[in-house]
Amino acid sequence: MFTIALDDLSSLQVTELLQQHLNDMYRISPAESVHALDLSKLKAANIKFWCAWQEQVLLGCGALKILSSSQGEIKSMRIASDQRRKGIASQLVAHIIDEARCLGLKQVLLETGTQTFFKPAHQLYLRKGFQFCGPFADYQADPNSTFMRLNL
Repeated sequence: MFTIALDDLSSLQVTELLQQHLNDMYRISPAESVHALDLSKLKAANIKFWCAWQEQVLLGCGALKILSSSQGEIKSMRIASDQRRKGIASQLVAHIIDEARCLGLKQVLLETGTQTFFKPAHQLYLRKGFQFCGPFADYQADPNSTFMRLNL
C-alpha cells in the first residue's frame, strides 16, 4: 500500500529520482528531442507535482502541466527502477487523470519517446485510454517523439 500526495520538490529523494529521469532521457534521446523538465521548471505555478510514497520510500512521481483551461499535459512520469512492474505507474497516471477531471480539463496530452525504452509507457497509456495524436502546444513533429491524448 502506498500514498500519492502533492509534493513541493524539496526532498533529496525526489531530486535524485528526477535527476535519474533527466539522465536517462539524455542518454536515450538526442538532446534536441528531450522535453523533460528540470527541477526549477517543475516548480512553475501551472504545474502540479505528485509523488507516490510507501512510508519513507519514494516509489515514483508525475506531474500535470496546465496548458489551458481545457488541456493539461502529463510530465515527469518516473517510477524508481526497483519499483517498476508493480502497478505504481498505472495508479499514478489514474490519479493525475482524476485530478485533471477535478480541474475541469477536457483533455490530457503527453509526449514521450519512440525508442524501445518507452514501449512500456506507450502500453500503459494505451491501457488508460490514450490515443496517438500529432504534436500539440509548442511541440514540433520529431521522429524521436510520440504524442498521445486522452479526451475526458
